[in-house]
Amino acid sequence: MTQFDKSKLPSRHVTEGPERAPHRSYLYAMGLSDTEIHQPLVGVATCWNEAAPCNIALNRQAQAVKMGVKAAAGTPREFTTITVTDGIAMGHEGMRSSLASREAIADTVELTMRGHCYDAIVGLAGCDKSLPGMMMAMVRLNTPSVFIYGGSILPGRLNGKDVVVQDVFEAVGQHQAGNMTDAELDILERVACPSAGACGGQYTANTMACVSEAIGLALMNSSGMPAPYESRDQYGEASGAAVMNLIAKNIRARDIVTKESLINAARVVACTGGSTNAGLHLPAIAHEAGIDFDLFDVCDIFRDTPYFVNLKPGGEYVAKDLFDAGGVPVVIKELDKAGLIYRDCITASGESIGDEIDKITREIDGKVIHSVAAPLSKTGGVVGLKGNLAPEGAIVKVAGMEAQHQRFVGPARVFECEEDAFEAVQKREYKEGEVLVIRNEGPAGGPGMREMLATTAALSGQGMGKKVALITDGRFSGATRGFCVGHVGPEAAHCGPIALIKDGDIITLDAIKGEISVDLTDEELEARKADWKGPRETIYTSGALQKYAALVGSTRLGAVTHPGAKAERHIYMDL
Repeated sequence: MTQFDKSKLPSRHVTEGPERAPHRSYLYAMGLSDTEIHQPLVGVATCWNEAAPCNIALNRQAQAVKMGVKAAAGTPREFTTITVTDGIAMGHEGMRSSLASREAIADTVELTMRGHCYDAIVGLAGCDKSLPGMMMAMVRLNTPSVFIYGGSILPGRLNGKDVVVQDVFEAVGQHQAGNMTDAELDILERVACPSAGACGGQYTANTMACVSEAIGLALMNSSGMPAPYESRDQYGEASGAAVMNLIAKNIRARDIVTKESLINAARVVACTGGSTNAGLHLPAIAHEAGIDFDLFDVCDIFRDTPYFVNLKPGGEYVAKDLFDAGGVPVVIKELDKAGLIYRDCITASGESIGDEIDKITREIDGKVIHSVAAPLSKTGGVVGLKGNLAPEGAIVKVAGMEAQHQRFVGPARVFECEEDAFEAVQKREYKEGEVLVIRNEGPAGGPGMREMLATTAALSGQGMGKKVALITDGRFSGATRGFCVGHVGPEAAHCGPIALIKDGDIITLDAIKGEISVDLTDEELEARKADWKGPRETIYTSGALQKYAALVGSTRLGAVTHPGAKAERHIYMDL
């Protein structure tokens, strides 16, 4: 106990001194001993629920974390928060709740930690928005913090091949095109997701899991093993012990999350062909630390980072294959060989990432993880675009796209929402060579910045993924492939140029040059702006989504809803 001075920890406000007798009585009521009450109190936060397979194993893993905390002389206090799971929310009104749930997760974890004066946090998350939401709360509170991913799902098997949920979404398009029978679709949907865990490709959940290691908030190699593996529980115990070490050394989340560690994280996203959503979540995490790091910074790093990890949706392999090939540690080691890692960044182990890299003995397999010296492509799997159609930037995943398909010029076909676009795709009421524009789907205008996997997967299923392009002020799923540009800013609700596009306007998309433009003069755009009738009305005029729309800021800055660390007048740990 001598390593922990409770006079410097938040939990002293509920456990120390005669005036806290009523507070201690509540703790005795839950079976805590004198020793446990006067040890550091560690919040063990999970996003466990029965909504989807990505969350279902988190409760089990939390028990392992608690064992690790207890073994290291801490007192774990488990609590839960929400999750909105994108795969189930996809393609209907439920997706509006997805990005807003990231803020709700960060807010509720913050409120629970503050309300009960916990000294540190181990956060467990398993789905797209729960990972960044949990990490945002850690950085916002600036407590000693360790993140642990719930793990990926195992791939299904059908006709001798691995299948994942992306295949089911794309099968819907094949079914609509008459290329798949009802029975074939029925078989696929039953075998594609055979276990607990998050979607298996390098979609948003696995992308952000890789980020958790690269940014330093998770123990090295903790994100890799699939959810059903019992080794996840061993990492849970280790994470519980690790957070006690961070308390003893007073290493806090903002000691770990720095500009340099954010760059390390963006490198891993780029080289693995990760989700474009990282361009939204990394600035949001930076915002919690008061670090200037926006979409343009992320895209600059993507442009300078080779793409060498062959993962779905642009590549061939899934998260389990990456783990079997050595996981994120081998990827980071390969980046380090090219001098692309800031080695001095502190990690959740209390050691630098350079020290952790030096412990890694495995080398690349040449199939899943290629050499950084001979990459799949010389630039990152995700590219930023800018131009008169997106003055605040846009983002596109190019992993797996041949160079000749990374430029697209065509007439606009404008849709005022995702449903209109999906209906047109279902009925094949579009033409080869068009740029499909889906607007009014931004953070404020949607509200909620929906993902568009249903539309893009249907196009791929129809064999049209390379014959049309899409742009939106909303988002595209991490499982999206093809020339699909998201995060176009400013959004239509804020009278960005995307609000002014008309059918037939010629749009140029060039991922090699980083261009997104429309063939209109500044004068024409200004004239159209003067005639703009205002934002499209929504039905969300009360409740959580109205509140979110009123508060949310620019996509370029992470679509955040509060002023961030730059405006704070205190740090929670020091109250």
